[in-house]
Amino acid sequence: MTEPLLKVRNLKTHFPVMKGIFRRLVGTVKAVDGVSFDLMPGETISLVGESGCGKTTCGRSILRLVEPNSGEVHFRGKNLPELGEAELRATRRHMQIIFQDPFSSLNPRQTVGDIIAAPMVLHGICNQVEAEEKARELLAKVGLQPSYASRYPHEFSGGQRQRIGIARAVALKPDFVVCDEAVSALDVSVQAQIINLLLDLKDEFGLSYLFIAHDLSVVRHISDKIAVMYLGRIVEFAERDAIFENPAHPYTQALLSAVPHANPRMRKERVILTGDVPSPIKPPSGCHFHTRCPVAEPICKTEEPVTREIKDGHWVTCHRYAESSDIIPMTQLLAQRRSDAASLSNDP
Repeated sequence: MTEPLLKVRNLKTHFPVMKGIFRRLVGTVKAVDGVSFDLMPGETISLVGESGCGKTTCGRSILRLVEPNSGEVHFRGKNLPELGEAELRATRRHMQIIFQDPFSSLNPRQTVGDIIAAPMVLHGICNQVEAEEKARELLAKVGLQPSYASRYPHEFSGGQRQRIGIARAVALKPDFVVCDEAVSALDVSVQAQIINLLLDLKDEFGLSYLFIAHDLSVVRHISDKIAVMYLGRIVEFAERDAIFENPAHPYTQALLSAVPHANPRMRKERVILTGDVPSPIKPPSGCHFHTRCPVAEPICKTEEPVTREIKDGHWVTCHRYAESSDIIPMTQLLAQRRSDAASLSNDP
């Protein structure tokens, strides 16, 4: 059996909230609060959820761009939080990131050729002359002219800049790449081009992706598995088709109900979530989602749900599956509740 390329276990990243002239600790932002999953070689896992749920912090904590407070991140047999500076630098050759903002992620004082060549020179893969030649080859591979190597980032559009960022990320031929909302800042037509480019590079270089996004249409196209995050925790994890065709968690069902359909004649019932996302400084007791869940039960307010495997490879963190693995759509539960309420009101 193939071993996972990346194993994340109970990863936590908390940020202190300081206040006053003496910088007194008044709270803690629990950005990532106990995330666990496995990423297999050549696989793409998408991390989805609302803004502020901790997706980006999770990706950066895995790479130790943000230092996690606790947990384990095993990459190629090494626990990254325990590595020293020299060993971490050597390991980072095999891990890269594509940043969300294609404008601020490129050094405006360097030419595109220098930006792409710098990692190869830094890790001693080749000398400067060879690195510049490989940079031109990588520009051609991502759909840009090799002659663009002498230009500066301000001379390119957003889509072209993101292609440059992708070329820099694959320059070291890594095994694992974090795509931090790599297409969210781009036009829809350009998004499709970048997604197809990422898929082509995945096949050519044998890459594994952690794809962070909030656009579920993009996620469906690129993912093998999907992890749904809410307030720093993964509430559902399963194969792509299982998530889209048979979502189990009420939050996942609400997210998917908001996805527009290409056919204007096709109608579907929306699940409207009331209220705002709670503060990660003081998350709700029990199930974090109970304050917005239309089908919450009294137990949801007091006890934290346990993550259960309700079907093969389909994990859900919800009290509804404590005794049964039958997935019931939230719209059906709400309709049943309205029917029961109507029956009670008509009962003499």
